[in-house]
Amino acid sequence: MSDTVAGLLQIAALVLLLASVYVPLGDYMARVYTGASHLRVERVVYRLSGVNPESSQSPKAYALSVVGFSLVSIVVLMGILLGQAHLPMSRDLGGMDLWMSLNTAVSFVTNTNWQSYGGESTLGFTAQMAGLAVQNFLSAAVGMAVAVALIRGFVRTRSSELGNFWVDLVRGTLRILLPMALLGAVLLMAGGVVQTFTDSTMSTLAGHDQVLTGGPVASQEAIKVLGTNGGGFFNANSAHPFENPNAVTNLLQIFLMLVIPISLTRTLGTMLGNRRQGLAVLGAMGALMAVSLAVITAAEAGARSQAARAAGAAMEGKETRFGEWSSALFGMVSTGTSTGAVNAAHDSFTPVGGGGVLVNMMLGEITPGGVGSGIYGILIMAIVAVFIAGLMVGRTPELLGKKIGARQMTYVALYTLTTPTLVLVGTGAAIALGSTPDAMGNAGGHGFSEVLYAYTSGANNNGSAFGGITVTSAFFQITLALAMLLGRLVPIVLVLLLAGSLAEQTKVPTSAGTLPTHKPLFVALLVAVILIFGGLTYFPALSLGPIAEALA
Repeated sequence: MSDTVAGLLQIAALVLLLASVYVPLGDYMARVYTGASHLRVERVVYRLSGVNPESSQSPKAYALSVVGFSLVSIVVLMGILLGQAHLPMSRDLGGMDLWMSLNTAVSFVTNTNWQSYGGESTLGFTAQMAGLAVQNFLSAAVGMAVAVALIRGFVRTRSSELGNFWVDLVRGTLRILLPMALLGAVLLMAGGVVQTFTDSTMSTLAGHDQVLTGGPVASQEAIKVLGTNGGGFFNANSAHPFENPNAVTNLLQIFLMLVIPISLTRTLGTMLGNRRQGLAVLGAMGALMAVSLAVITAAEAGARSQAARAAGAAMEGKETRFGEWSSALFGMVSTGTSTGAVNAAHDSFTPVGGGGVLVNMMLGEITPGGVGSGIYGILIMAIVAVFIAGLMVGRTPELLGKKIGARQMTYVALYTLTTPTLVLVGTGAAIALGSTPDAMGNAGGHGFSEVLYAYTSGANNNGSAFGGITVTSAFFQITLALAMLLGRLVPIVLVLLLAGSLAEQTKVPTSAGTLPTHKPLFVALLVAVILIFGGLTYFPALSLGPIAEALA
Protein backbone atom coordinates (compact mmCIF):
# COMPACT_ATOMS: atom_id res chain seq x y z
CA MET A 1 0.00 0.00 0.00
CA SER A 2 1.37 3.41 -0.96
CA ASP A 3 1.85 6.21 1.56
CA THR A 4 -0.82 8.26 -0.20
CA VAL A 5 -3.45 5.52 0.04
CA ALA A 6 -2.56 4.84 3.67
CA GLY A 7 -2.79 8.54 4.48
CA LEU A 8 -6.17 8.94 2.81
CA LEU A 9 -7.51 5.84 4.57
CA GLN A 10 -6.33 7.24 7.89
CA ILE A 11 -8.17 10.51 7.25
CA ALA A 12 -11.32 8.61 6.21
CA ALA A 13 -11.19 6.47 9.37
CA LEU A 14 -10.79 9.58 11.48
CA VAL A 15 -13.81 11.26 9.87
CA LEU A 16 -15.94 8.14 10.39
CA LEU A 17 -14.94 7.91 14.06
CA LEU A 18 -15.78 11.55 14.66
CA ALA A 19 -19.09 11.25 12.81
CA SER A 20 -20.09 8.23 14.89
CA VAL A 21 -19.81 10.09 18.21
CA TYR A 22 -20.82 13.59 17.04
CA VAL A 23 -24.52 13.40 17.86
CA PRO A 24 -24.50 11.34 21.09
CA LEU A 25 -21.53 13.14 22.64
CA GLY A 26 -22.68 16.62 21.60
CA ASP A 27 -26.19 16.06 22.97
CA TYR A 28 -24.81 14.49 26.15
CA MET A 29 -22.63 17.54 26.84
CA ALA A 30 -25.65 19.79 26.31
CA ARG A 31 -27.58 17.77 28.91
CA VAL A 32 -24.65 17.98 31.34
CA TYR A 33 -24.64 21.78 31.29
CA THR A 34 -28.42 22.30 31.20
CA GLY A 35 -29.57 19.64 33.68
CA ALA A 36 -30.90 20.72 37.08
CA SER A 37 -29.92 17.67 39.13
CA HIS A 38 -26.56 17.08 40.81
CA LEU A 39 -24.76 13.78 41.25
CA ARG A 40 -24.04 12.59 44.77
CA VAL A 41 -20.29 12.93 44.31
CA GLU A 42 -20.81 16.48 43.02
CA ARG A 43 -22.80 17.40 46.12
CA VAL A 44 -19.92 16.15 48.26
CA VAL A 45 -17.52 18.39 46.32
CA TYR A 46 -19.83 21.38 46.72
CA ARG A 47 -20.21 20.76 50.44
CA LEU A 48 -16.46 20.45 50.99
CA SER A 49 -15.72 23.58 48.95
CA GLY A 50 -18.55 25.66 50.38
CA VAL A 51 -20.31 26.15 47.04
CA ASN A 52 -24.06 26.61 46.74
CA PRO A 53 -24.87 24.74 43.52
CA GLU A 54 -28.32 26.30 43.27
CA SER A 55 -26.97 29.85 43.07
CA SER A 56 -26.14 31.66 39.84
CA GLN A 57 -23.47 34.26 39.12
CA SER A 58 -23.36 37.57 37.31
CA PRO A 59 -20.86 37.93 34.45
CA LYS A 60 -18.41 39.78 36.70
CA ALA A 61 -18.71 37.19 39.46
CA TYR A 62 -18.26 34.37 36.93
CA ALA A 63 -15.16 36.10 35.52
CA LEU A 64 -13.71 36.73 38.99
CA SER A 65 -14.22 33.05 39.83
CA VAL A 66 -12.34 31.98 36.69
CA VAL A 67 -9.47 34.41 37.28
CA GLY A 68 -9.24 33.69 40.99
CA PHE A 69 -9.31 29.93 40.47
CA SER A 70 -6.60 30.18 37.82
CA LEU A 71 -4.29 32.34 39.94
CA VAL A 72 -4.67 30.09 42.99
CA SER A 73 -3.99 27.06 40.78
CA ILE A 74 -0.75 28.68 39.57
CA VAL A 75 0.44 29.22 43.15
CA VAL A 76 -0.42 25.63 44.17
CA LEU A 77 1.29 24.12 41.13
CA MET A 78 4.37 26.27 41.67
CA GLY A 79 4.56 24.94 45.23
CA ILE A 80 4.47 21.36 43.96
CA LEU A 81 7.19 21.99 41.37
CA LEU A 82 9.45 23.94 43.73
CA GLY A 83 9.10 21.40 46.53
CA GLN A 84 9.28 18.28 44.38
CA ALA A 85 12.30 16.90 46.28
CA HIS A 86 10.12 16.45 49.38
CA LEU A 87 7.36 14.56 47.55
CA PRO A 88 7.04 10.78 47.31
CA MET A 89 8.04 9.16 44.01
CA SER A 90 10.23 12.13 43.16
CA ARG A 91 12.79 9.81 41.52
CA ASP A 92 15.50 11.66 43.51
CA LEU A 93 14.96 14.77 41.40
CA GLY A 94 15.18 18.25 42.87
CA GLY A 95 12.67 21.04 42.50
CA MET A 96 12.51 23.42 39.56
CA ASP A 97 14.08 26.84 39.79
CA LEU A 98 11.77 29.80 40.41
CA TRP A 99 11.31 31.15 36.88
CA MET A 100 10.92 27.73 35.27
CA SER A 101 8.35 26.74 37.91
CA LEU A 102 6.43 29.97 37.21
CA ASN A 103 6.54 29.37 33.46
CA THR A 104 5.45 25.75 33.83
CA ALA A 105 2.67 26.51 36.31
CA VAL A 106 1.24 29.27 34.14
CA SER A 107 1.60 27.02 31.11
CA PHE A 108 -0.44 24.13 32.51
CA VAL A 109 -3.07 26.26 34.25
CA THR A 110 -3.73 28.18 31.01
CA ASN A 111 -4.10 24.97 28.98
CA THR A 112 -0.92 25.85 27.05
CA ASN A 113 1.48 23.16 28.31
CA TRP A 114 4.54 24.95 26.98
CA GLN A 115 7.52 22.94 28.26
CA SER A 116 11.02 24.39 28.58
CA TYR A 117 12.26 21.23 30.32
CA GLY A 118 12.55 17.51 29.63
CA GLY A 119 9.79 15.69 31.51
CA GLU A 120 11.64 12.46 32.17
CA SER A 121 14.76 14.23 33.46
CA THR A 122 13.05 16.98 35.50
CA LEU A 123 9.86 15.70 37.13
CA GLY A 124 8.97 12.78 39.38
CA PHE A 125 5.78 10.79 39.22
CA THR A 126 3.93 12.72 41.94
CA ALA A 127 4.59 16.10 40.32
CA GLN A 128 3.44 14.71 36.99
CA MET A 129 0.23 13.26 38.44
CA ALA A 130 -0.79 15.59 41.30
CA GLY A 131 0.51 18.69 39.56
CA LEU A 132 0.42 18.55 35.78
CA ALA A 133 -2.27 15.91 35.15
CA VAL A 134 -4.70 17.59 37.57
CA GLN A 135 -4.33 20.89 35.72
CA ASN A 136 -4.85 19.07 32.43
CA PHE A 137 -8.36 18.26 33.65
CA LEU A 138 -9.13 21.57 35.31
CA SER A 139 -7.83 23.88 32.56
CA ALA A 140 -9.88 22.02 29.98
CA ALA A 141 -12.97 22.19 32.19
CA VAL A 142 -12.48 25.96 32.57
CA GLY A 143 -12.46 26.42 28.79
CA MET A 144 -15.66 24.40 28.41
CA ALA A 145 -17.34 26.39 31.19
CA VAL A 146 -16.55 29.71 29.49
CA ALA A 147 -17.87 28.43 26.16
CA VAL A 148 -21.11 27.31 27.80
CA ALA A 149 -21.45 30.69 29.55
CA LEU A 150 -21.23 32.46 26.18
CA ILE A 151 -23.86 30.15 24.69
CA ARG A 152 -26.13 30.97 27.65
CA GLY A 153 -25.63 34.63 26.80
CA PHE A 154 -27.25 34.00 23.42
CA VAL A 155 -29.98 31.77 24.86
CA ARG A 156 -31.10 33.82 27.88
CA THR A 157 -33.18 36.98 27.71
CA ARG A 158 -33.43 39.81 30.25
CA SER A 159 -31.05 37.92 32.52
CA SER A 160 -28.22 39.25 34.65
CA GLU A 161 -26.73 35.81 35.31
CA LEU A 162 -24.66 33.31 33.33
CA GLY A 163 -24.82 30.26 35.58
CA ASN A 164 -22.46 28.99 38.26
CA PHE A 165 -18.79 28.62 37.31
CA TRP A 166 -18.10 26.10 40.07
CA VAL A 167 -20.97 23.87 38.97
CA ASP A 168 -19.86 24.07 35.34
CA LEU A 169 -16.26 23.28 36.37
CA VAL A 170 -17.24 20.25 38.45
CA ARG A 171 -19.67 18.87 35.89
CA GLY A 172 -17.23 19.25 33.02
CA THR A 173 -14.53 17.47 34.99
CA LEU A 174 -16.52 14.63 36.55
CA ARG A 175 -19.14 13.93 33.90
CA ILE A 176 -17.21 14.53 30.67
CA LEU A 177 -13.43 14.65 30.99
CA LEU A 178 -12.83 12.05 33.69
CA PRO A 179 -14.83 9.13 32.19
CA MET A 180 -13.59 9.85 28.66
CA ALA A 181 -9.97 10.10 29.85
CA LEU A 182 -10.32 6.82 31.75
CA LEU A 183 -11.55 5.05 28.64
CA GLY A 184 -8.85 6.71 26.55
CA ALA A 185 -6.13 5.63 29.00
CA VAL A 186 -7.30 2.01 28.88
CA LEU A 187 -7.27 2.04 25.06
CA LEU A 188 -3.79 3.60 25.01
CA MET A 189 -2.49 0.98 27.42
CA ALA A 190 -3.99 -1.71 25.20
CA GLY A 191 -2.08 -0.14 22.32
CA GLY A 192 1.23 -0.34 24.17
CA VAL A 193 1.54 3.02 26.00
CA VAL A 194 3.45 2.66 29.27
CA GLN A 195 1.66 2.79 32.65
CA THR A 196 3.99 1.97 35.56
CA PHE A 197 5.35 3.55 38.72
CA THR A 198 8.98 2.52 38.31
CA ASP A 199 11.93 2.98 35.99
CA SER A 200 13.44 -0.11 34.38
CA THR A 201 17.11 -1.06 34.09
CA MET A 202 17.93 -3.02 30.94
CA SER A 203 21.11 -4.59 29.63
CA THR A 204 22.21 -3.35 26.22
CA LEU A 205 23.79 -5.44 23.45
CA ALA A 206 27.12 -3.94 24.43
CA GLY A 207 26.74 -5.32 27.95
CA HIS A 208 26.02 -2.00 29.68
CA ASP A 209 23.07 -1.14 31.91
CA GLN A 210 20.60 1.46 30.68
CA VAL A 211 17.78 3.02 32.70
CA LEU A 212 14.50 3.33 30.80
CA THR A 213 12.15 5.89 32.34
CA GLY A 214 8.69 4.56 33.06
CA GLY A 215 5.78 6.16 34.81
CA PRO A 216 2.01 6.75 34.65
CA VAL A 217 2.21 7.73 31.00
CA ALA A 218 -1.07 6.41 29.57
CA SER A 219 -3.22 8.13 32.20
CA GLN A 220 -1.55 11.47 31.54
CA GLU A 221 -1.43 10.94 27.79
CA ALA A 222 -5.19 10.45 27.60
CA ILE A 223 -6.11 13.78 29.20
CA LYS A 224 -3.16 15.45 27.47
CA VAL A 225 -4.84 15.01 24.11
CA LEU A 226 -8.49 14.84 25.21
CA GLY A 227 -8.27 18.19 27.01
CA THR A 228 -6.22 19.74 24.17
CA ASN A 229 -3.40 20.29 26.66
CA GLY A 230 -0.37 18.83 24.88
CA GLY A 231 2.35 18.59 27.54
CA GLY A 232 4.24 15.34 27.13
CA PHE A 233 5.41 13.00 29.87
CA PHE A 234 8.63 12.67 27.87
CA ASN A 235 10.65 15.39 26.20
CA ALA A 236 9.94 13.92 22.76
CA ASN A 237 6.20 14.14 23.45
CA SER A 238 4.09 11.93 21.17
CA ALA A 239 7.13 11.06 19.08
CA HIS A 240 8.39 8.95 22.00
CA PRO A 241 7.55 5.24 21.57
CA PHE A 242 6.43 4.96 25.21
CA GLU A 243 3.84 7.71 24.63
CA ASN A 244 2.80 6.84 21.09
CA PRO A 245 4.13 3.46 20.00
CA ASN A 246 2.33 2.76 16.71
CA ALA A 247 -0.08 3.92 14.03
CA VAL A 248 -3.15 2.81 16.02
CA THR A 249 -2.28 4.87 19.10
CA ASN A 250 -1.36 7.76 16.80
CA LEU A 251 -4.82 7.72 15.21
CA LEU A 252 -6.43 7.40 18.64
CA GLN A 253 -4.56 10.44 19.90
CA ILE A 254 -5.62 12.50 16.88
CA PHE A 255 -9.22 11.40 17.45
CA LEU A 256 -9.08 12.36 21.13
CA MET A 257 -7.73 15.82 20.26
CA LEU A 258 -10.69 16.45 17.94
CA VAL A 259 -13.60 14.67 19.58
CA ILE A 260 -14.68 17.29 22.15
CA PRO A 261 -14.02 20.45 20.07
CA ILE A 262 -15.88 18.96 17.10
CA SER A 263 -18.77 17.64 19.20
CA LEU A 264 -19.16 20.98 20.98
CA THR A 265 -20.58 22.39 17.75
CA ARG A 266 -23.46 19.92 18.20
CA THR A 267 -23.73 21.07 21.83
CA LEU A 268 -23.93 24.64 20.56
CA GLY A 269 -26.79 23.84 18.19
CA THR A 270 -28.65 21.81 20.80
CA MET A 271 -28.44 24.51 23.49
CA LEU A 272 -29.50 27.19 20.97
CA GLY A 273 -32.45 25.07 19.87
CA ASN A 274 -31.25 25.28 16.26
CA ARG A 275 -28.88 22.52 15.30
CA ARG A 276 -28.31 24.00 11.86
CA GLN A 277 -26.32 26.76 13.57
CA GLY A 278 -24.00 24.15 15.01
CA LEU A 279 -23.59 22.54 11.61
CA ALA A 280 -22.78 25.93 10.08
CA VAL A 281 -20.02 26.51 12.63
CA LEU A 282 -18.75 22.99 12.00
CA GLY A 283 -18.77 23.70 8.26
CA ALA A 284 -16.59 26.77 8.68
CA MET A 285 -14.19 24.86 10.91
CA GLY A 286 -14.11 21.92 8.51
CA ALA A 287 -13.38 24.10 5.47
CA LEU A 288 -10.41 25.75 7.19
CA MET A 289 -9.15 22.39 8.46
CA ALA A 290 -9.34 20.85 4.99
CA VAL A 291 -7.33 23.67 3.41
CA SER A 292 -4.74 23.61 6.18
CA LEU A 293 -4.32 19.84 5.98
CA ALA A 294 -3.99 19.91 2.20
CA VAL A 295 -1.30 22.62 2.32
CA ILE A 296 0.75 21.02 5.11
CA THR A 297 0.49 17.50 3.67
CA ALA A 298 1.46 18.66 0.19
CA ALA A 299 4.45 20.50 1.62
CA GLU A 300 5.66 17.58 3.71
CA ALA A 301 4.87 14.69 1.36
CA GLY A 302 5.76 16.46 -1.87
CA ALA A 303 9.56 16.26 -1.48
CA ARG A 304 10.03 19.58 -3.27
CA SER A 305 13.28 20.72 -1.70
CA GLN A 306 16.66 19.53 -2.99
CA ALA A 307 17.39 17.64 0.24
CA ALA A 308 13.98 15.97 0.23
CA ARG A 309 14.32 14.94 -3.43
CA ALA A 310 17.75 13.49 -2.74
CA ALA A 311 16.45 11.50 0.23
CA GLY A 312 13.18 10.56 -1.47
CA ALA A 313 11.07 12.17 1.23
CA ALA A 314 11.04 15.10 3.68
CA MET A 315 11.67 12.83 6.66
CA GLU A 316 13.96 15.02 8.77
CA GLY A 317 12.50 15.24 12.27
CA LYS A 318 9.80 12.64 11.56
CA GLU A 319 9.34 9.14 12.94
CA THR A 320 9.58 6.39 10.35
CA ARG A 321 6.70 4.56 12.03
CA PHE A 322 4.42 7.50 11.15
CA GLY A 323 5.83 9.04 7.97
CA GLU A 324 4.91 12.32 6.28
CA TRP A 325 1.11 11.91 6.07
CA SER A 326 0.58 11.04 9.72
CA SER A 327 3.06 13.69 10.83
CA ALA A 328 1.29 16.34 8.76
CA LEU A 329 -2.16 15.29 10.04
CA PHE A 330 -0.98 15.24 13.66
CA GLY A 331 0.69 18.64 13.29
CA MET A 332 -2.37 20.23 11.69
CA VAL A 333 -4.73 18.86 14.34
CA SER A 334 -2.39 19.74 17.20
CA THR A 335 -2.00 23.38 16.16
CA GLY A 336 -5.61 23.72 15.06
CA THR A 337 -6.94 22.51 18.41
CA SER A 338 -4.53 24.36 20.73
CA THR A 339 -3.15 21.00 21.90
CA GLY A 340 0.51 21.54 21.03
CA ALA A 341 1.43 17.85 21.21
CA VAL A 342 3.82 16.70 18.49
CA ASN A 343 4.75 13.41 16.90
CA ALA A 344 7.38 15.10 14.72
CA ALA A 345 9.70 18.09 15.02
CA HIS A 346 7.83 21.11 13.68
CA ASP A 347 11.18 22.88 13.51
CA SER A 348 12.16 20.40 10.78
CA PHE A 349 9.01 20.87 8.70
CA THR A 350 9.47 22.47 5.31
CA PRO A 351 9.03 26.27 5.20
CA VAL A 352 5.50 25.90 3.85
CA GLY A 353 4.60 23.10 6.25
CA GLY A 354 6.03 24.95 9.23
CA GLY A 355 4.27 28.10 8.10
CA GLY A 356 1.04 26.11 7.88
CA VAL A 357 1.08 25.00 11.51
CA LEU A 358 2.07 28.54 12.50
CA VAL A 359 -0.89 30.02 10.62
CA ASN A 360 -3.24 27.56 12.35
CA MET A 361 -2.35 29.22 15.65
CA MET A 362 -2.45 32.73 14.22
CA LEU A 363 -6.03 32.24 13.05
CA GLY A 364 -6.96 31.91 16.72
CA GLU A 365 -6.96 28.10 16.88
CA ILE A 366 -10.56 27.78 15.80
CA THR A 367 -10.02 24.86 13.42
CA PRO A 368 -11.71 23.46 15.51
CA GLY A 369 -9.90 25.08 18.44
CA GLY A 370 -9.24 24.00 21.99
CA VAL A 371 -11.76 22.42 24.34
CA GLY A 372 -14.23 25.27 24.81
CA SER A 373 -11.94 27.98 23.49
CA GLY A 374 -12.59 26.93 19.89
CA ILE A 375 -16.32 27.55 20.25
CA TYR A 376 -16.08 30.94 21.88
CA GLY A 377 -13.26 31.91 19.50
CA ILE A 378 -15.25 31.20 16.36
CA LEU A 379 -18.39 32.83 17.80
CA ILE A 380 -16.33 35.99 18.27
CA MET A 381 -15.37 35.85 14.60
CA ALA A 382 -19.01 35.21 13.68
CA ILE A 383 -19.88 38.48 15.43
CA VAL A 384 -17.21 40.23 13.34
CA ALA A 385 -18.73 38.66 10.22
CA VAL A 386 -22.29 39.82 10.96
CA PHE A 387 -20.96 43.27 11.87
CA ILE A 388 -19.28 43.56 8.46
CA ALA A 389 -22.42 42.26 6.75
CA GLY A 390 -24.50 44.82 8.64
CA LEU A 391 -22.22 47.63 7.50
CA MET A 392 -22.61 46.53 3.89
CA VAL A 393 -26.41 46.66 3.94
CA GLY A 394 -26.86 49.50 6.44
CA ARG A 395 -28.61 47.36 9.06
CA THR A 396 -27.93 46.81 12.77
CA PRO A 397 -26.08 43.49 12.94
CA GLU A 398 -27.69 40.55 14.70
CA LEU A 399 -26.40 37.11 15.63
CA LEU A 400 -28.58 34.32 16.97
CA GLY A 401 -31.36 36.74 17.82
CA LYS A 402 -29.22 39.27 19.69
CA LYS A 403 -28.28 42.75 18.46
CA ILE A 404 -24.60 43.53 18.13
CA GLY A 405 -24.10 47.12 19.21
CA ALA A 406 -21.22 49.36 20.26
CA ARG A 407 -20.85 47.65 23.64
CA GLN A 408 -20.61 44.19 22.14
CA MET A 409 -18.19 45.31 19.43
CA THR A 410 -15.96 46.94 22.05
CA TYR A 411 -15.53 43.59 23.78
CA VAL A 412 -15.01 41.85 20.43
CA ALA A 413 -12.43 44.41 19.26
CA LEU A 414 -10.44 44.09 22.48
CA TYR A 415 -10.62 40.29 22.19
CA THR A 416 -9.31 40.28 18.62
CA LEU A 417 -6.48 42.70 19.49
CA THR A 418 -5.23 40.94 22.62
CA THR A 419 -3.47 37.92 21.17
CA PRO A 420 -1.87 39.63 18.14
CA THR A 421 -0.54 42.35 20.44
CA LEU A 422 1.04 39.78 22.75
CA VAL A 423 2.52 37.86 19.81
CA LEU A 424 3.96 40.79 17.91
CA VAL A 425 5.17 42.81 20.90
CA GLY A 426 6.72 39.71 22.47
CA THR A 427 8.44 38.72 19.24
CA GLY A 428 9.70 42.26 18.66
CA ALA A 429 11.08 42.56 22.19
CA ALA A 430 12.83 39.20 21.92
CA ILE A 431 14.37 39.98 18.53
CA ALA A 432 15.61 43.34 19.86
CA LEU A 433 17.35 41.59 22.76
CA GLY A 434 21.05 41.17 22.12
CA SER A 435 21.21 37.62 23.51
CA THR A 436 18.39 36.22 21.37
CA PRO A 437 20.58 35.24 18.38
CA ASP A 438 22.52 32.95 20.73
CA ALA A 439 19.25 31.30 21.78
CA MET A 440 18.18 30.64 18.19
CA GLY A 441 18.97 27.29 16.69
CA ASN A 442 19.17 28.80 13.23
CA ALA A 443 20.00 32.14 11.64
CA GLY A 444 18.00 34.12 9.10
CA GLY A 445 14.34 33.61 8.36
CA HIS A 446 14.11 30.29 10.15
CA GLY A 447 15.62 31.74 13.30
CA PHE A 448 13.05 34.54 13.22
CA SER A 449 10.35 31.89 12.75
CA GLU A 450 11.53 30.12 15.90
CA VAL A 451 10.99 33.27 17.97
CA LEU A 452 7.70 34.15 16.24
CA TYR A 453 6.47 30.58 16.75
CA ALA A 454 7.30 30.67 20.47
CA TYR A 455 5.22 33.77 21.20
CA THR A 456 2.44 32.71 18.84
CA SER A 457 2.26 29.36 20.61
CA GLY A 458 2.36 30.94 24.07
CA ALA A 459 -0.18 33.72 23.51
CA ASN A 460 -2.59 31.35 21.74
CA ASN A 461 -2.20 28.75 24.51
CA ASN A 462 -0.94 26.06 22.14
CA GLY A 463 2.38 24.96 23.64
CA SER A 464 4.16 23.46 20.64
CA ALA A 465 7.49 24.91 19.55
CA PHE A 466 10.11 25.15 16.87
CA GLY A 467 12.47 23.22 19.10
CA GLY A 468 15.66 24.82 17.82
CA ILE A 469 15.23 27.82 20.11
CA THR A 470 16.47 27.69 23.72
CA VAL A 471 14.05 29.45 26.09
CA THR A 472 15.52 28.67 29.51
CA SER A 473 16.76 32.23 30.18
CA ALA A 474 14.86 34.41 32.67
CA PHE A 475 13.75 36.73 29.85
CA PHE A 476 12.00 33.99 27.87
CA GLN A 477 10.60 32.27 30.97
CA ILE A 478 8.99 35.48 32.23
CA THR A 479 7.80 36.97 28.93
CA LEU A 480 6.35 33.70 27.68
CA ALA A 481 4.62 33.20 31.04
CA LEU A 482 3.07 36.67 30.68
CA ALA A 483 2.02 35.92 27.10
CA MET A 484 0.37 32.68 28.18
CA LEU A 485 -1.38 34.19 31.21
CA LEU A 486 -2.68 37.32 29.47
CA GLY A 487 -3.49 35.37 26.29
CA ARG A 488 -5.74 33.12 28.36
CA LEU A 489 -7.38 35.31 31.00
CA VAL A 490 -7.93 38.58 29.13
CA PRO A 491 -9.93 36.96 26.30
CA ILE A 492 -11.91 34.88 28.82
CA VAL A 493 -12.90 37.96 30.81
CA LEU A 494 -13.94 39.77 27.62
CA VAL A 495 -15.98 36.76 26.47
CA LEU A 496 -17.83 36.62 29.79
CA LEU A 497 -18.56 40.35 29.74
CA LEU A 498 -19.82 39.94 26.16
CA ALA A 499 -22.01 37.03 27.27
CA GLY A 500 -23.47 39.17 30.03
CA SER A 501 -24.31 41.99 27.64
CA LEU A 502 -26.07 39.52 25.34
CA ALA A 503 -28.02 37.85 28.15
CA GLU A 504 -29.46 41.22 29.17
CA GLN A 505 -31.16 41.68 25.79
CA THR A 506 -34.47 40.41 24.53
CA LYS A 507 -34.64 38.23 21.46
CA VAL A 508 -34.93 40.08 18.17
CA PRO A 509 -37.71 38.56 16.03
CA THR A 510 -36.53 37.07 12.75
CA SER A 511 -37.58 39.20 9.78
CA ALA A 512 -37.01 39.38 6.04
CA GLY A 513 -33.91 41.49 6.65
CA THR A 514 -32.29 39.07 9.11
CA LEU A 515 -29.07 37.54 7.82
CA PRO A 516 -29.41 33.73 7.92
CA THR A 517 -26.37 32.51 9.81
CA HIS A 518 -27.00 28.81 9.23
CA LYS A 519 -26.62 28.80 5.43
CA PRO A 520 -23.58 28.29 3.17
CA LEU A 521 -23.41 32.00 2.26
CA PHE A 522 -22.70 32.98 5.87
CA VAL A 523 -20.28 30.09 6.28
CA ALA A 524 -18.33 31.41 3.29
CA LEU A 525 -18.41 34.94 4.74
CA LEU A 526 -17.17 33.67 8.12
CA VAL A 527 -14.29 31.75 6.52
CA ALA A 528 -13.33 34.80 4.47
CA VAL A 529 -13.38 37.09 7.52
CA ILE A 530 -11.19 34.68 9.49
CA LEU A 531 -8.63 34.41 6.68
CA ILE A 532 -8.57 38.13 5.89
CA PHE A 533 -8.31 39.13 9.53
CA GLY A 534 -5.46 36.70 10.15
CA GLY A 535 -3.70 37.67 6.95
CA LEU A 536 -3.84 41.40 7.55
CA THR A 537 -2.64 40.96 11.12
CA TYR A 538 0.25 38.58 10.63
CA PHE A 539 1.36 38.80 7.00
CA PRO A 540 4.27 41.22 7.71
CA ALA A 541 5.62 38.89 10.39
CA LEU A 542 5.11 35.81 8.22
CA SER A 543 6.92 37.50 5.34
CA LEU A 544 10.03 37.78 7.52
CA GLY A 545 9.90 34.15 8.54
CA PRO A 546 8.29 31.22 6.68
CA ILE A 547 7.58 33.15 3.47
CA ALA A 548 11.14 34.50 3.20
CA GLU A 549 12.53 31.04 3.94
CA ALA A 550 10.30 29.40 1.33
CA LEU A 551 11.25 31.92 -1.34
CA ALA A 552 14.93 31.55 -0.52
